Amino acid sequence: MRILLTGATGYIGKRLLPVLINKGHHVTCVVRDKQRCAFGESIEKSVEIIEADLLDKDSLNKISKDIDIAYYLVHSMSDSRDYEEQEKVSAINFRERINETNAKQLIYLSGIVNDQSLSKHLKSRLTVETELAKGNYALTTLRAGIIIGSGSASFEIIRDLVEKLPVMVAPRWLKTRCQPIAISDVIRFLELSINNPQVFNKSFDIGGKEILTYKQMLLRFAKVRGLKRGIITVPVMTPRLSSYWLYFVTSTSYKLASSLVDSMRVEVIARDDELTKLFNLQLLSYEESLQRAFKKIEQNEIISSWKDSFVSGQLHGQLSDFINVPKYGCFTDVRIMETPSVENAIAKIWRLGGKTGWYYGSWLWQIRGFMDKLAGGVGLRRGRTNEDSISEGDAIDFWRVIYANKTEGRLLLYAEMKLPGEAWLEFKFRGNQLIQTATFRPKGLWGRLYWYMVMPLHEFVFRGMISNIVKF
Repeated sequence: MRILLTGATGYIGKRLLPVLINKGHHVTCVVRDKQRCAFGESIEKSVEIIEADLLDKDSLNKISKDIDIAYYLVHSMSDSRDYEEQEKVSAINFRERINETNAKQLIYLSGIVNDQSLSKHLKSRLTVETELAKGNYALTTLRAGIIIGSGSASFEIIRDLVEKLPVMVAPRWLKTRCQPIAISDVIRFLELSINNPQVFNKSFDIGGKEILTYKQMLLRFAKVRGLKRGIITVPVMTPRLSSYWLYFVTSTSYKLASSLVDSMRVEVIARDDELTKLFNLQLLSYEESLQRAFKKIEQNEIISSWKDSFVSGQLHGQLSDFINVPKYGCFTDVRIMETPSVENAIAKIWRLGGKTGWYYGSWLWQIRGFMDKLAGGVGLRRGRTNEDSISEGDAIDFWRVIYANKTEGRLLLYAEMKLPGEAWLEFKFRGNQLIQTATFRPKGLWGRLYWYMVMPLHEFVFRGMISNIVKF
């Protein structure tokens, strides 16, 4: 089958893509930025990549008419205040373009929308479904709730709460019921829906084997991890306070925390298990999905993570817009040191951030991350998706990877922390010399004052970092 895949660099799409290729399908990926398509050499040889923006109707003309099936796996949750309108416009533009192709089926992954009082996010998901259903193809909508898997937003937030807080004083929405489903089961539902007349022009709820409250999910997570945790629910936490609670304790952004809190007050329970029976699937339990997720983490096999999405940071647009580091009107901190082993230094650079840290002044980096969280930034809690590999578009703590070429020995990072200006951090080699450059382009007087205020700290942090990187 000739399949068009939107959201190919997202959490779901990046996991579905290799499954489709292994099944022998010809896949065309629609992405906003080709530079972020780090699928791996074997996959990239087997796919066609189109650069287009669903909000730009004309850019969708790049989509060939010669397709059989299309997947709609994109959303704008927390990307901006008007994400509802953006999602609607994106759906209309996509529908109109697919109407001009030979596609006979569109498969859309949405959220469970059975509660009478839907959140803003779930209302938007339903609006998208309504718009997509107006096409001249067969629409198949799969509605999922909480998705559990290594790197998923739900999994990482639960993990942060359980592993960081021995006792939780939590909002009353922890008593809300939901039906979590394993990411591997979601992928199976998406794959088995291809060209199946029994699912044409229908919507299905897909949920896991169990209905649990969020409190039960936290306690079961603690059980799997061998931790004892206490949870006290209080009725006095407003949605705003709940959002701040999630934001400061977990790695989520405030916008995403606010959207999640809004949705967590709504029950997301499947109306039936019709599709599970139709496909004759045996689904994983909640605890089985957790165990599988941790196995992937232990083996460093996390294929995708929600933290690498642009919505979790401040950088918007193409990565190429930021790859040329400005020279004029900027402050720079340049350090050059020789290394006895370029290969060893590159390996260290490729492990920067996350559990490894920044090789010097860890407590200073942690303070800077905490200050960023206070200012509404991403802080250090995003960590990194994989401990040994880096690809363009990845998030590393409060940095975004703009360019990464291990053979060349060059890594360029762009700061997504809250700053009165823009900042880049670059590592590159000249012979056996490592050149480490921090560049800051100030915005106004406050930006200039900020640079001079932190300059004494740079002397310690940046000098210590490069010194430890070049050591053999």
